[in-house]
Amino acid sequence: MASELDQLWLDGSSRILKRCEMSASELDSGFPHFADPETGAWTLSPQGDWTGGYFCAILWLDAHLTGSDNVRALARRFCAALGPRIDSRTVFRAFLFYYGAALGAIVCGDALARELALDGARALATTYNARARCFGLGEQAEEASDVGNCETSIDAVGPLCALLAWAGAQSGDERMGAIAREHALTHIEFCLRPDGSVCQSATFDENTGRLIRRYTHKGFAENSTWARAQAWGMLGYTFAARCFPQEPRLLEAAYQTADWWLAHAPSDLVAFWDFDHPAIPDTYRDTSATAIAAAALLKLSALTPEAERARRYRAFAERVAATLVRNYLTPVSPTDRRPPGILTEGCYNARIGLAVKNELIWGTYYLLESTLALSGRIDPLAL
Repeated sequence: MASELDQLWLDGSSRILKRCEMSASELDSGFPHFADPETGAWTLSPQGDWTGGYFCAILWLDAHLTGSDNVRALARRFCAALGPRIDSRTVFRAFLFYYGAALGAIVCGDALARELALDGARALATTYNARARCFGLGEQAEEASDVGNCETSIDAVGPLCALLAWAGAQSGDERMGAIAREHALTHIEFCLRPDGSVCQSATFDENTGRLIRRYTHKGFAENSTWARAQAWGMLGYTFAARCFPQEPRLLEAAYQTADWWLAHAPSDLVAFWDFDHPAIPDTYRDTSATAIAAAALLKLSALTPEAERARRYRAFAERVAATLVRNYLTPVSPTDRRPPGILTEGCYNARIGLAVKNELIWGTYYLLESTLALSGRIDPLAL
């Protein structure tokens, strides 16, 4: 007999998968970006922005779990639509080609997805700055206040490491993994504060790699801890530690960021959009940052050799995921008439008032990943 939590994970994942299946079958073009929390209507990005890969990833996982040829065809259609982004001048294409393409190769063995992911990884690898030991954001970077080859951020560290390490292993090109490892190590220096909190962004000298300034461009203030930056840091350092186990600094950075989150999360476990906002609790929540953190903790739990630490991370992630499914994934009550499967209260960009209480496609993906990992239907380290 299934436990209450087992049923919760099954119900939550089913709601998400059914919603995204329906959305995929109804869309002629564009990628779900964020959605109205009442109607579920999607705002689309024509070429995927930095988020389109997450919608593909949900469909790939759906195809893997169900074996449905129809869902696989939908996943392939959206994956192929990412092709024009191969040469886009932004480090955030790592999100597109890891989640949107490499994941299709990993969980479904899809040949089209594999070739697209390899092409995306090869193109991204050409932009590495060996002097600075990192990738700059690029002049077409999405959602950044300062862009170009002298700016960087914590956001894409995880998918970049995962994409290039995977591509290096697939192609035999060891350089891909080596430059991804250096990028992750550089972002310990650039973004990790001594107390374990994360500063989102950095400006560096393009010729020497010297750090010029740190700043948080999407948080409450330049020196605040934006919730999504902390979550991206947790995920990024964990991905890097998984890909490069010979580097103990990466696992230690993952521990530091995770322990900081556990110590600073609110009592109800759902993060406010910035940990330093002076109006807390009268400000926006961010379920997307919270879902990223849960997924990161499940990966880190599976990665760590210390039994008590692993138990603590998994137990916390379980409590977080249960809170999100029960209280934020529609329907949240017997009288909730909204379409099922909407993850509410995601805060995209509070600084400019963009989608501050909406469903955000990446939050939906990471909640799905967490529920599937907690139910044992996927290995969190396989993704």
